[in-house]
Amino acid sequence: MKCILKSSSLLGSLLLCLFCLYAEMISAQPPRTLITVVVAPDHADWTYKTGEKAMFSITVLKDGNTLKNCKVDVQVGPEKMDATWTEKLSMADGKATIDGGTMKSPGFLRCIATINFEGKLYRGLATAGFDPYQIKPTTDMPSDFTAFWDKAKSELSKLPLETKLTLMPERCTEKVNTYQFSVQNFRPGSRLYGMICIPKRPGKYPAELIVPGAGIRPLNGYVTLAEKGIITVEMAIHGIPVTMDPSVYNNLYDGALNEYYSANLDNKDHYYYKRVYMGCVRAVDLICSLPEFDGENIGVFGGSQGGALSVVTAALDSRVKYLVCLFPALSDLTGYLHNRAGGWPHLFNKENGGFNNTEARIQTSKYYDVVNFAKLLKVPGMYSWGFNDETCPPTTTYAVYNAVTAKKELLLARDSGHFGYPEQWDVLNKWMIEKLLPNSIKK
Repeated sequence: MKCILKSSSLLGSLLLCLFCLYAEMISAQPPRTLITVVVAPDHADWTYKTGEKAMFSITVLKDGNTLKNCKVDVQVGPEKMDATWTEKLSMADGKATIDGGTMKSPGFLRCIATINFEGKLYRGLATAGFDPYQIKPTTDMPSDFTAFWDKAKSELSKLPLETKLTLMPERCTEKVNTYQFSVQNFRPGSRLYGMICIPKRPGKYPAELIVPGAGIRPLNGYVTLAEKGIITVEMAIHGIPVTMDPSVYNNLYDGALNEYYSANLDNKDHYYYKRVYMGCVRAVDLICSLPEFDGENIGVFGGSQGGALSVVTAALDSRVKYLVCLFPALSDLTGYLHNRAGGWPHLFNKENGGFNNTEARIQTSKYYDVVNFAKLLKVPGMYSWGFNDETCPPTTTYAVYNAVTAKKELLLARDSGHFGYPEQWDVLNKWMIEKLLPNSIKK
């Protein structure tokens, strides 16, 4: 979702902002299509014990009714890996049930059904989980992991913030001031940018840090949440202003920042995400410097890359008290080296492994893998994902969740892919608001 508010009308700006926020939340949710391919496991909770057989039902619908005499290509296998079983089914009544087999060790088995109807492909899938709470990570924590990040934070703490706030009048409301912010990050002269929304009413407020999903985009600011009495800091990771024309971000995505997530992977001190992870700590520094901050209550919220950053931030910075993490990326990255799914950006899958499968790159990945940060968490967290996620596979997200020893809750939307349903977002937002607001406005 890439949009910038340009309206001079306050009402128009507010409506557009609300639309952008809602669209950002559901933009990855697939639209309805002429043909619907429904795949479902025979267990209502999509969960099995290892060694137990999983049966999958396949139904093809057109106009809400089963499509007669259709042919469907079916493949079954561990998620993100080559299929172990394929077959072309002739479905006279538009329905079929197949034996998907089982798994001998904890993981996820995926059934994908595809139909070619009038020259267009339609696809459905379902993913059965086998003892998912027993999934262990394939990566391990380097012996100097904590020392490495303590040193990085110590070096960062010596760098002055040099905060710059630029008021965005067209995005302010009766209750909230909205600013583009920048602070110095990682090295002298390097800046971290984002949007900050601060309640106008005098008082002390809790704060929520919103960390971004992958990509390069402008930001709008979370005005509606700030109107509830929470300072919101929405950060970007690439060190560029967040209010430019969308074409600038498109050009960067296709140009200088293309595949930024692989930059300098062969050196743990220079890998792209070191600057990003320190930027998350720097954003907390910014929050703590604000006179309106209550000095105590900070939550961090993100999905995908942002889900990874929410875990990383809470693990690196004890000033964070709560986290919400949706389908975290950068999780158990080495899974592909052990014949199972690895996390986004899939550095070691068969497409990328030929280049990245070196000792130096593997070792670097361990310093940035969310699994290792999850082991350090000490604060309550709400986590959420679906079994059908093909971007951040559930094998990898469970590897993170199972590594967490702090208080945790998991909200599943099993049939969802790499998106969140509106109802899912409502639960997660409510959870965070209930954590932050009881101790808000201190006069």
